[in-house]
Amino acid sequence: METGDEEHEAGAGLGRREQDILALERRGFSGPGVKERAIREELGLAPVRYYQLLNALLDDPRALAHDPVTVNRLRRVREARRAER
Repeated sequence: METGDEEHEAGAGLGRREQDILALERRGFSGPGVKERAIREELGLAPVRYYQLLNALLDDPRALAHDPVTVNRLRRVREARRAER
């Protein structure tokens, strides 16, 4: 059973990029331009692609297992935005 615990701690099967996306979302940014710059510089992604990957991650059970606080917070934000439409 120790192997399963180690896998969970190592990101539950998430790749490095997925883990980095969740780590970036845990940080606070002073404004939208700052976040977009970090997305480009740190992850080497266009912001549009970043948000596509992030949205898919929110529905991935591995992401929820890896960082439940961040994923649940972002799910609530997403649902609130959908409800406003």
